[in-house]
Amino acid sequence: MPFFVNGILCTLALLVLWRAEELVEACSCAPVHPQQAFCNADVVIRAKVVGEREVDSGNDIYGNPIKRIQYEVKQIKMFKGPTQDIESVFTAPVSAVCGVTLDATGKKEYLISGKAEASGSMHVTLCDYIMPWDSLSTTQKKSLSQRYQMGCDCKIVRCPSLPCEISAPEECLWTDLMIEKQVHGRQANHYACVKRADGSCSWYRGVAPPKKEFLDTEDP
Repeated sequence: MPFFVNGILCTLALLVLWRAEELVEACSCAPVHPQQAFCNADVVIRAKVVGEREVDSGNDIYGNPIKRIQYEVKQIKMFKGPTQDIESVFTAPVSAVCGVTLDATGKKEYLISGKAEASGSMHVTLCDYIMPWDSLSTTQKKSLSQRYQMGCDCKIVRCPSLPCEISAPEECLWTDLMIEKQVHGRQANHYACVKRADGSCSWYRGVAPPKKEFLDTEDP
């Protein structure tokens, strides 16, 4: 009987350890407003993916090769980043470690944000803002050229529960997840958090860039 019990305990221990390892390896990302993603990124481009291959990127501490996926891209426009075009986008090989899967046939355009690497390349994860270009709203596309950058000194605060409020004048309250139960809600699709003339920040909606002083009549 003791041997039987010990066998069960060992099996349970292995299952617990396996499950714990699986949880550690899972990729988890906090939701962010598109403007936050823009401001946090080193590079933001519009591009087509025209090639894909697996490459070695050095070794881990045990000497095992580190694999990454290298996407070859054709840059259409750079909204933020270095002066030279981005030619390669690197990511982890699987989604469990935040790897990104992109259509490499060259038929789809993407908005890609991520971290700058060596000349002409960048690294992306599932936590970066990567969207099919056609899925973006008109306001989002316009905001990439100027408005998001104007709001990088502001802070977008996610509403965790109702009621919620800002704690500082440079904050904008993001309520999409609480009110609409989705990340890509009204504020994410149609608003930018922009600094006003008095130093405070407020939601702004509109295709044209905001004036130095604007009213909050269009706030959500």
